Amino acid sequence: MTNKEIRTRLEAMAEAKYKEFSQALIPGCRPMLGVRIPALRAFARELAKGDWQTYLDNAVDDTFEEVNLQGFVIGYAKSDYQTLLPYIKKYVAKINDWSLCDGFCATLKITKKYKPEFKELLKEYARKDTEFDQRFVAVMLMDYYLEDEDIDETLAMLDALKHDSYYCKMGVAWAVATAMAKQREKTWEYMQPGNNTLDDWTYNKSIQKMIESYRISDEDKVMLRAMKR
Repeated sequence: MTNKEIRTRLEAMAEAKYKEFSQALIPGCRPMLGVRIPALRAFARELAKGDWQTYLDNAVDDTFEEVNLQGFVIGYAKSDYQTLLPYIKKYVAKINDWSLCDGFCATLKITKKYKPEFKELLKEYARKDTEFDQRFVAVMLMDYYLEDEDIDETLAMLDALKHDSYYCKMGVAWAVATAMAKQREKTWEYMQPGNNTLDDWTYNKSIQKMIESYRISDEDKVMLRAMKR
């Protein structure tokens, strides 16, 4: 399928009202057509069953949907870590909004099969001083590295993400709040004075998200409110 044919398919699925709604939710995104995510995912599954490598090698980045589609195809492709790695790196370099980041992370379920390899990749991205590289790390840690054997290193890696930008800080706060829901004891200890180096905004936003979570007890929420800086 050519890029022109792909664009035609996407335009046929586009909805003007959904475009207006989505653009308001995703500041800074590429020009948007207005394709709903379930439809985009279905199209990605179709492409992933074919010659997905040729598609990705030649894909264009003109619209939000064309880039998002690439991320979903990478996630749905039946392959191995080494084959996917260059495509993953190429995609992460294109991320310029929270939706392209978070949707890709959620779809990259092959991470569960190659956790050590992906952990090393995340460490590489954690060293990059860019907003969405660091958000990518935070969201991937949240999605795949909150098990018992992961939590200590995950909290340490989250603590070290220091890019002074909204989407990095929000990603860290979201991940720490999710860690509290899944790994209460370790995360509770981490949130105590002297046990983390979170800036005040990220620390307080983490607590806010914990308080908003239905997975955290009312008793804990009372104590969390008292822990705000």
